[in-house]
Amino acid sequence: MKLRPTETALIGRWEIVNGQVRPDSTCQRVEWLASRYLEKIASSNWETLFRDLGDGRYRERTYPQSEMHAGGPPSLFELRAEKAHAKYGFTESARGDSS
Repeated sequence: MKLRPTETALIGRWEIVNGQVRPDSTCQRVEWLASRYLEKIASSNWETLFRDLGDGRYRERTYPQSEMHAGGPPSLFELRAEKAHAKYGFTESARGDSS
């Protein structure tokens, strides 16, 4: 369930199963990654920045369909380090990291 190097975006969807709205397998994977594998770095409103513990890349969890109830299904996108630092206002040295 970890992220592969070629994965740059995971886009969750909601499905209707037996008349009920449920998260698809991608939603479930995004939430598993966020809670058990990725390191939380920062958050702002409905967006959360994570670092992939496997390769150090940044990932941002967002809810692109925010007009939907509860913000809609989650998505996880790769975010370049420069953009992550600018958007969330941190530097590696401020966190005490040497990478």
